[in-house]
Amino acid sequence: MSNVLLEAKDLVKTYGEGEGLFYALNHVNLSIYEHDFLVILGGSGSGKSTLLNMFGGIDKVDSGSIFFQGKDITKFRDKELTLYRRNDIGFIYQFFNLINDITVYQNVVLAPGARDKKRAMRLLEQVGLGDKKDKFPRQLSGGQQQRVAIARALNKSADILLCDEPTGALDDASGKAVLKLLEEIHEQGKTIVLVTHTREIAEMANRVVIMKDGKVIKEKKNENPKKAAEVEW
Repeated sequence: MSNVLLEAKDLVKTYGEGEGLFYALNHVNLSIYEHDFLVILGGSGSGKSTLLNMFGGIDKVDSGSIFFQGKDITKFRDKELTLYRRNDIGFIYQFFNLINDITVYQNVVLAPGARDKKRAMRLLEQVGLGDKKDKFPRQLSGGQQQRVAIARALNKSADILLCDEPTGALDDASGKAVLKLLEEIHEQGKTIVLVTHTREIAEMANRVVIMKDGKVIKEKKNENPKKAAEVEW
């Protein structure tokens, strides 16, 4: 078994109070290993995106711990948490979150925690957008914008990518192109955690976690994960 990279222990997150109390996370335990391709599967309100945001240091837990390489990030001060988000985690969102009034290249090279200009250009070429570097995000298709977002997330030293419904806003062809890119990035050694409500996407993961009502209700391994090109939804 590979080393544990990221680990949730007894995580609780609630909203409201009294009879209106809602458990977004209800005592969740989950380990993510180096070089995992883990899909967290669940419907709306299952807690999957809340858990991803906790792993990313975006939301705060009510109780429990999150360990990254053995360090409990729930104990981090604001400065430490900022550095964790900047240097250790790459985040890919459903709606790209690009800055529309700067170029594609600038979006990648100016990202928090970005490494260097030459690397930014290599990444744009890797995602097939080297010829679009001087375009603005609004001039690109949705699939192209998501590939820019992936290049931006990779332009740092982070070993783990947290992907929040990365194909959710895309058509089928663009979605498959993004999954193919994530597959290639995983094969290059990155750890990937992807949340989705699309069961077919889980077929390309080596591990699948199913969430419901803020709880992990099932965890399984895929002995023969599908290639991105084989996934149909």
